[in-house]
Amino acid sequence: MIFQRKRMASNGNFHLNGLISVVESKKIRVALLAGGNSSEREVSLAGAREVEKALNKARYEVQRYDPAIDLARLVTDAGAGAIDVAFIILHGSLGEDGAIQGLLDLLAIPYQGSGVLGSALAMDKNLTKELYRQAGLKVPTWEMAVWADLADSNRLFKRLFERLSLPLVVKPVHQGSSLGISIVDGPGELLTALKRAFALDEQVMVEQFVVGRELAGGVLGNAELTALPIVEIIPGADFRFFNYQAKYQPGASREICPANLTPEINAEAQRVACLAHRVLRLRGYSRTDMILAEGGLYVLETNTIPGMTTTSLLPRAAAAYGLSFGALLDRLLALALEDVSASSRGFVTPTLPPQKRGHTIKPASRETGWEQDKVVRSASQGVGGMAGKSTS
Repeated sequence: MIFQRKRMASNGNFHLNGLISVVESKKIRVALLAGGNSSEREVSLAGAREVEKALNKARYEVQRYDPAIDLARLVTDAGAGAIDVAFIILHGSLGEDGAIQGLLDLLAIPYQGSGVLGSALAMDKNLTKELYRQAGLKVPTWEMAVWADLADSNRLFKRLFERLSLPLVVKPVHQGSSLGISIVDGPGELLTALKRAFALDEQVMVEQFVVGRELAGGVLGNAELTALPIVEIIPGADFRFFNYQAKYQPGASREICPANLTPEINAEAQRVACLAHRVLRLRGYSRTDMILAEGGLYVLETNTIPGMTTTSLLPRAAAAYGLSFGALLDRLLALALEDVSASSRGFVTPTLPPQKRGHTIKPASRETGWEQDKVVRSASQGVGGMAGKSTS
């Protein structure tokens, strides 16, 4: 890993083929992190199987690590210089919230995706909404509750209904894959929904249900962002929204990519996805979930480690953009190593392979932070629910 950093620092341009020549044809040693102890363990393991299968064996040497049992081995191997880069396929707590990212930073192992700050922000649905709103993005109206509020449920309900009206969405603040989420149609259902969410989290969000089309906007890049084609999710007739079963049960939902949107709405959805990515200080990639309603686009949340099976939403969008699943993995690893190279030289805008369809967004300056970035190239696409962080 050390020799890679030094040699990449002397090369102003970067892409994966350049990396291969830099390391003198040696295989890139990838630590594939999957499993963990969160409620999304099985989703993580399923994604890791597909990632390992798709990684080019002539290019990469893959070693699996399950943080539930392999942290000591990971630290030992890192100390021995046996890991060049990590690929994280962990969802939920201790995997997607900045914890494992912090460990990798301490071990000086580069990794795909966002760092500690961005991961932690995106995992907290309440903080993300505050930041979205400050950046001018529309979000559904919401209220927060903690377990102690249930001691006086009448007072809690009065506060909630002063700002919100039925139907409502009740969800844990720090969970993914729509775990613990309920739609509440009547006052008598609210207490049960709250208790269900509190079983998974100490903080619960009660959100106004927004009727509309469910969209997902993927983003790739570090300093320069590329918005992938927008995906529309249509849950099956048996599902009111894109819940856990609708995500992972074969045939339960339809995903349309590129979504059948007007060029104007398509461009706006891509702009929103890029801005949400910037707002949360993310890098590498992300997927922002939103609702297209009568009042415009409402942002629900942003996922920093989207699902990584060939049929997951972000890989599907990448395929519509022109990146096969294997090529997408190459790009993510290249971005992980590019980030290391950039940090050793100071902030740079690297050269990446030519872009195709989508937005390319100029990097936000250090002065402007997460203000809205200027679109420098419009989408060339002709065509163009609700709540719960989805790893799909």
